[in-house]
Order: sequence, then C-alpha cells, then structure tokens
Amino acid sequence: MRKSTILATLSASVLALPFLLPASSASAHGYISSPASRSALCGEGKVKRCGDIQWEPQSVEGPKGYPAGGPPDGQLCAGADGRWAPLDNPRNGAWPTTPLTSGASFSFTWEIEARHSTTSFRYYITKPTWNPATPISRAQIESTPFLTVPYHGAQPAAHQVHTGTLPAGRTGRALIFAVWDVDDTDNAFYSCSDVTF
Repeated sequence: MRKSTILATLSASVLALPFLLPASSASAHGYISSPASRSALCGEGKVKRCGDIQWEPQSVEGPKGYPAGGPPDGQLCAGADGRWAPLDNPRNGAWPTTPLTSGASFSFTWEIEARHSTTSFRYYITKPTWNPATPISRAQIESTPFLTVPYHGAQPAAHQVHTGTLPAGRTGRALIFAVWDVDDTDNAFYSCSDVTF
C-alpha cells in the first residue's frame, strides 16, 4: 500500500511538471508561402543545402522588438537562431525570386501551423541600394514598414492572407522582410522573401 502511494505521488508530480516550467517560446509557428520565402523554398526542396530548416520552415522564431531590438544584423532571416543560419546566407545573390509589380496590390500568404495571440504582422522592404550578395542588415532595409496589419491580441487563421500595396517606383531585386509579432511572449517570427520587380 505504501508503494502505491509513492507511485501515485510520483505520477502526479511528473504530470504537473510541464505546468510548473516557464514557457520559453511561443507555441505559434508559420512562414510566408507567397511570395515564396526562403523558408518555403527550403521546405519545398526548391533550394538545397538549407540545413534543418528544410524540415521546419515554420520555425524561424527569435526575439521580438525589430527594428530597435530583435535579431542582430546578419541574422535577421534566421531570427538569430543558429539552426536556421542558411537563411542568412546570401548565396551570392542567387536565391530564387518571385516576380512582382511595383505599386500594385499584392496578397501575402502565411501558412500558420500553430496559432497564437498576435500583436501585428509588419512588412518591410530593402532599399534600392541593397546588395543581394551580402547578409541583410538594418541599414539595407527601409525603416518604415510598407504594410502593417494589427491584430490586437487576436489569433490569425491557419491560412492567413494580408493584402496591401507594394512600394512604387521599384525595379530589380529586393527582399521583403516580414515580422509576425506574438502578443504574449518575447518572441516574433521572421520571414524573408526574395522578389524581382
């Protein structure tokens, strides 16, 4: 009888353990499928030598606070997570691009595998002087997002679409840097899409 009491106490302790541990990251996961993000291209096998991101294109999570905080320069596309470092490799400017029309309306599509309370989605673009053969830094990205979609703590849908107007007067290659700010954690999800206007 004493043995069963000890086993019952241990079982209850083990079951309660996950609730006592602090949550270190958001339970949300997602990536941009259109225009194809670097994560999507790796996950679909269209780009090789991506490392583990090919198995987890939805997992590019890092500290929030961009642009004042967040991932450091050179680690923006990977969210400062070394597991996803191949996303920050400029590949000599050879990432495949999605053709877009400058100044036109466009719908950005997220594939969200685990929904989470959200502050906003923000979309930035590289400056016309951006060099696609170098790692991304804040100095290469316009300081103001061209599209912000506030959520005020609501949960996004599993297949989330945001429509906005692309920056006008753009030609050539650019990178769209998207930030999904989780509302109730210190993290955000990051997504980089290479495009050609």
